Amino acid sequence: MSESRPPYPPFTAETAVQKVQAAEDAWNTRDPQRVALAYTPDSVWRNRDVFVRGRAEIVDFLTAKWERELDYALRKSLWSFHENRIAVRFQYEWHDQHGQWWRSYGNELWEFTDQGLMSRREASINDLAITAAERRISGPRPAEQHGVEIPIH
Repeated sequence: MSESRPPYPPFTAETAVQKVQAAEDAWNTRDPQRVALAYTPDSVWRNRDVFVRGRAEIVDFLTAKWERELDYALRKSLWSFHENRIAVRFQYEWHDQHGQWWRSYGNELWEFTDQGLMSRREASINDLAITAAERRISGPRPAEQHGVEIPIH
């Protein structure tokens, strides 16, 4: 495989945080094609109760997601790492077509190839209805907040 996406495993505390921030930044673009390039061509996902395989399905999944989850804004935090694996907790906020705001909480388990591409992603996610006044994530994280822990509730 000639594609690569630094930083590469085995991860250190510094490179794991860089990998998490790069993922957050990419997902906040809401560009399915761009996001899919961080995954192997045959990447396997479990996202809630949906199973996705390969970049084409990733693009289709993310396209539908961001058509449904409007004004999506995400924060990720490193939970743990070991060799070629990273565990992340995240929150994102979005609203549906009726204007109801949601905060989605979740955990992800990531596995990477030696080239730094994600070959496996498992995400468990729960949604909480919130009011517009309860929102705390309004767009991409400012650079000065990179690496800052997100509150649990």
